Amino acid sequence: MRFLINWFLYALAIGITAFILPGVYLNGVFAALVTAAILGLVNGVLRPILFILTLPLTIFTLGLFIFVLNALMVLLAAAIVPGFTVAGFWWAILFSLVLSVFLYFLGEATEPPERTVRYVRQGPDVRRERDVN
Repeated sequence: MRFLINWFLYALAIGITAFILPGVYLNGVFAALVTAAILGLVNGVLRPILFILTLPLTIFTLGLFIFVLNALMVLLAAAIVPGFTVAGFWWAILFSLVLSVFLYFLGEATEPPERTVRYVRQGPDVRRERDVN
């Protein structure tokens, strides 16, 4: 269930970001859902491999090459998904930056609270208390 919620929130963030940026076009809700799935797969499978292969360049540029990798992942998703287009490389960089900000705030807003467990000793017995926050 949590997977579906995250997927829909990711699609919502993609839709909001595409609405804000004039260089990014999204053709409907279905395209947003497919884009969210493709970006998730690309970022989960291809990005780590490219990150390892370009690690010397990333170190040489003090981490700025990560922005280029993110833009390439967005452009790859735009090439795969028919209803998602990006006008160019710089729009892809801006899209990835704005999307990261939206996803951060959505993740903070929907993150479940931490569960804390405390053990209390009462004589010879030990009792467990939950959610003491």
